[in-house]
Amino acid sequence: MKIINTLENLYDLVFSTLQRVAGEWFLGLTARLVFSSVLLMFFVSSARTKVGNGFPDFLIPGSGAYAQILPPIAEANNYDISQIAFIPYGIIVLMGTYSEVLIPVLILIGLFTRAASLAMIGFIVVMTFVDIQFHGIDAEAIGSFFDRIHNSAVSDQRLLWIFPLIYLALNGGGTISVDNLLKRFSTR
Repeated sequence: MKIINTLENLYDLVFSTLQRVAGEWFLGLTARLVFSSVLLMFFVSSARTKVGNGFPDFLIPGSGAYAQILPPIAEANNYDISQIAFIPYGIIVLMGTYSEVLIPVLILIGLFTRAASLAMIGFIVVMTFVDIQFHGIDAEAIGSFFDRIHNSAVSDQRLLWIFPLIYLALNGGGTISVDNLLKRFSTR
């Protein structure tokens, strides 16, 4: 019985020390860095396929953006974006294209972290719907929860993408974030 108490005390000491050392800075920073290291360049590269090259074309979504974000609308208009109404479709494409870069950058630096994380969760949900509904992803790539396949491109990977975002939406970016820096300056 004494050895069990000693092991319990050692266990509590080790993990309470780790928790104290990590404090509030570690998990927020780690969640932002994990999300960004895995997905920032993925989303930036994806956004680059939606816009032109050079100035100002890199700011203007092209037919690729419409084909990726609104496939049935683009196809119905033979990918001639001049035939697609700006309201609402052009606005949807602009928001989708800019969000693909802006939101991950906000998460990386920890600015408006909670709102950016919620927005990114929504973005991933919409992206997943479009991929399944309009881009013909097969059942194997979609996968399912609690199956034996650990790397389904949709259900498994995107669930792991969303987990750090859930943490950030609930807890914020942590003490090493622009949010915290702004909070410090606003309380002076």
